[in-house]
Amino acid sequence: MKFSLFAHMERISPDQDQKQLYDEFIQLCKIADDGGMHAVWTGEHHGMNFTIAPNPFLNLVDVARHTKNVRLGTGTVIAPFWHPIRLAGEAAMTDIITDGRLDLGIARGAYSYEYERLMPGMDAWEAGQRMRELVPAVQKLWQGDYAHDGEFHQFPKTTSSPQPLQQDGPPIWVAARDPNSHEFAVQNGCNVQVTPLWNGDDEVEDLMSKFNAACEKSPEIPRPKIMLLRHTYVAEDEADVKQAAIELNRFYCYFGAWFMNKRDVTQGLIDPLSDEDIAAHPFYSPENMERDLVIGTAGTVIDRIRKSEALGYDEYSFWIDSSMPFERKKVSLERFIKDVMPAFQ
Repeated sequence: MKFSLFAHMERISPDQDQKQLYDEFIQLCKIADDGGMHAVWTGEHHGMNFTIAPNPFLNLVDVARHTKNVRLGTGTVIAPFWHPIRLAGEAAMTDIITDGRLDLGIARGAYSYEYERLMPGMDAWEAGQRMRELVPAVQKLWQGDYAHDGEFHQFPKTTSSPQPLQQDGPPIWVAARDPNSHEFAVQNGCNVQVTPLWNGDDEVEDLMSKFNAACEKSPEIPRPKIMLLRHTYVAEDEADVKQAAIELNRFYCYFGAWFMNKRDVTQGLIDPLSDEDIAAHPFYSPENMERDLVIGTAGTVIDRIRKSEALGYDEYSFWIDSSMPFERKKVSLERFIKDVMPAFQ
């Protein structure tokens, strides 16, 4: 099993300096590279200080300057916000600049907050259809001399300019949850990213079952890779476990508030949640976070990841976004590299 880091700039207070947050993001990426992790992933978001990442290609080109070995992945670009020619060209240019280290993760997106600002009137179904049109178009543009007549895009014969450094282009990863998404990814020769969020080990098993079923439906296609993205915290002791569960519970309450898109947002920051708001959440709680996320001392984390490895996951991505102070993120990542990863070598 390979291990990777999934990270963004996170800003939860107007007092936080954005340049400092970016510098801390780079530090985490360097720790991942120096520690022998396989990849660094960062996504695309707009107008949300909760995850600041307006163009992941910019971030990854800079990460490439600070690292030597890690693969550099978009986790993920939001398909409806991209024209196929633009995505093919920008990804190819990034691949050239980073010496062929790019992996291209693509998703339909999740936040209606972003949809209503960049694509007013679009719903999740249309976003998914746009992704299904985008992915094969990008693949064919990398091959060159491709004309497209789709539902959302039409253009005459075009070749990605530039073309990518990697033969056949960077590996494409599709963020998948429902069976149709898994089948689409497999049928188009794409790898799969899955994220159980707060749903725990049952969801980890269910997502793998959907992936396996998709592979069985297309036996003529080589089995792609599947990556598991989970919030992870490697604690010093049991008191630290409890503290991390409290912090990640707060993170998920804010995640849920952004997702529901009902609270006011000022200067890119959502109206703060009170302790009472957090305590009243119908299913988020520190106890549930400790049970359903990968939070624990090194031995506990090793045992949890071994279960995922046994299911057949190829890559485990350490999702470090948590609204924790930088030092807590840093020490958890260092423990993961020093105390957890060697158990899988």
